[in-house]
Amino acid sequence: MIDVSAVLKNYDLNNLAIGTLGGHSALDVCYGAKKLGLKTVVVAQKGREKTYERYYKTHANQGIVDHVIVVDKFADIISVQEQLRKLNTLFVHSRYFWVYCAFNEIENNFYVPIIGNRALLKAEERTVSNNQYVLLQKAGIRFPRIFTSKNEIDRLVLVKANEAQRSYERAFFLASSPEDFDKRAAELLNKGVITPDGLKNAVIEEYIVGAAVNFNYFYSPLSRRLELMGTDMRRQTNIDGILRLPAPEQIEVLKQVQQKFVETGHVAVTIKESLLEKVFDIGEKFVKATQELYHPGILGGFALQGAVVAEHNKEDIVIFDCSLRIPGSPGSVFTPYSAYLHGMPMSYGERIAKEVKDAVRENKLGLLCT
Repeated sequence: MIDVSAVLKNYDLNNLAIGTLGGHSALDVCYGAKKLGLKTVVVAQKGREKTYERYYKTHANQGIVDHVIVVDKFADIISVQEQLRKLNTLFVHSRYFWVYCAFNEIENNFYVPIIGNRALLKAEERTVSNNQYVLLQKAGIRFPRIFTSKNEIDRLVLVKANEAQRSYERAFFLASSPEDFDKRAAELLNKGVITPDGLKNAVIEEYIVGAAVNFNYFYSPLSRRLELMGTDMRRQTNIDGILRLPAPEQIEVLKQVQQKFVETGHVAVTIKESLLEKVFDIGEKFVKATQELYHPGILGGFALQGAVVAEHNKEDIVIFDCSLRIPGSPGSVFTPYSAYLHGMPMSYGERIAKEVKDAVRENKLGLLCT
């Protein structure tokens, strides 16, 4: 494991920069850092740099991106880490970071302090030991029943198989029996949507009907307190467009079009106040589980993504996915939960920057970074 304390000893703590990859939540991170007086650095991939190098670059008291480092591909961030250290960069990891860069490279060869637990991110992958399902189970948080074989299917299930073209994203299909599974899988294989390997490693889980909600949290290693930053839901294409059609038209469209669940944005939503205790309870249990399996556990932002279901005259929360780093949903600032605590709405970028400044003041930056 990288000795972050040795790197931080060479940093000018009065001239820190917050860095991130150019995508996912970079603008939110930079906005918050600039608002609280920190410098910002974005590592952008060639061909995708204009957002940061032109449209939001700092200029004449406008913009939020101070430094842009352009690389041929995101994985080349390893080759620019010396530049990042010279800028006294603390790096905010995101889904982009772990999709485009190799886990082992980042864990063992990226000598830039990461805000968060760099060892924990691999738990998002369902194929590793101590993955997110293990964390949820250890925490006692309800998640859909997982079927180890198609032959076990005895109810409606959702099958999640990695896409053929974008292996980091998943294709979904519904099935209600082993025969139904084979039929739907064959259709997707023939269309080239998934591969045999993707199907072999697919997750088969019980289909849950409920109101989708992502619960976005922040755990402070300084105060040892869990905060609810906000709640939102995903917008996905082309399924959102299909769902806007009347049922007869949906049936006709689905004869010609394969539904897709490609995330394209988020919508801020709220939940009933009576559910908040349960929301905090599952968040606290999850933090404790990460501390036991991936010391020091969650540091900073994370999300539990699921649905609120109504069963037996009561409501419950079922979690489908875990984001073990900053969620890609800057719209959560438009829900009231951070304002209830801090007296004003606070974005993830602001909350991260505040934690950094508090850590520097208390000489505890090592608690926040790995």
